[in-house]
Amino acid sequence: MSAALTDRARESGFDLAGIASLGPASTAAAYDQWLADGHDGTMHYMREHADIRRDSRRPEPGMHSALVVALNYGGTTPPGPVARYARGDDYHRTMWDMLEALGDWLVQTAGGKTRAFVDTAPILERDLARRAGLGWFGKNSMLINPELGSFFFIGALFTSLELEPQAPFATDHCGTCTRCLDACPTSALVEPGVLDATKCISYLTIELRSAIPETLREGVGDHLYGCDVCQDVCPWNEKFSRPSQVAAFAARAGLAGTGARELAIELLALDEPGWRERFRNSAIKRAKYAGLRRNAATVLGNVGQGADAALLRGIAAQDGDAVVREHAAWAAARLAQPGRA
Repeated sequence: MSAALTDRARESGFDLAGIASLGPASTAAAYDQWLADGHDGTMHYMREHADIRRDSRRPEPGMHSALVVALNYGGTTPPGPVARYARGDDYHRTMWDMLEALGDWLVQTAGGKTRAFVDTAPILERDLARRAGLGWFGKNSMLINPELGSFFFIGALFTSLELEPQAPFATDHCGTCTRCLDACPTSALVEPGVLDATKCISYLTIELRSAIPETLREGVGDHLYGCDVCQDVCPWNEKFSRPSQVAAFAARAGLAGTGARELAIELLALDEPGWRERFRNSAIKRAKYAGLRRNAATVLGNVGQGADAALLRGIAAQDGDAVVREHAAWAAARLAQPGRA
């Protein structure tokens, strides 16, 4: 049944599939230390139900095994102001539907109960994925597969059946390479495999709701939403990343191939109804309307032209959000510095 299920998963479009037995997470102690060090920042949901995260049997009582899958979202397209995973439709719905279909097939074929998870429960998904043989934890803290790299989403289908598990991925293939640590614009990788989210551009532009610390704004550079730098420089991605085959993940107009300055100006011109329509069924909505405007102002302060200062001053004077006003004022002041064209 394990082989039949993983075969079915790959036939349905998943790039990787493996089986893991549920139980205590091998990374629980490291996770507790990560929280104790405050690396979660304002992501308080990471602390909630931390006890449940320590054991994958707890989110859904009665489950014994998990099909763990990976779905490639494409790492071969050029980098840009929007992280690759967020350029198309929101992946949660796409993956959940695929996993639900697999769950229906499994119940009809072998009985039991199933439940699909895609970032929707307190589960340490990387831990399960490594236990299912899908890859190792890279120094950039991402799960890396030796034939696919790391540009993929992780999902899981829990089942009450006791399936034969795959052998865990036991080796590390990063060697002496430190490209990801060296390339991080904000030095968020404080040691191999440990990410301080409070410095990470993805956290700053997506999860953080307050002001981006001024000491980190220049490091945000031209990143409007998320960041792929630590994946872009990884040799495993340089060698093995491949285009996505999922139509829903194709980049929407203006989110790939558009310069950061042009996109930032477009976003600052959107009213809230326009923003909702522009990013309907997009992961970008997670940053919220004010958050995206804050990001756009920050990016203009980094890569904008002197002519953009008037736009920023207007936002600094009139925007309804205090954080947006402050970032616009900061950006306008940067553009007014000598030497900015």
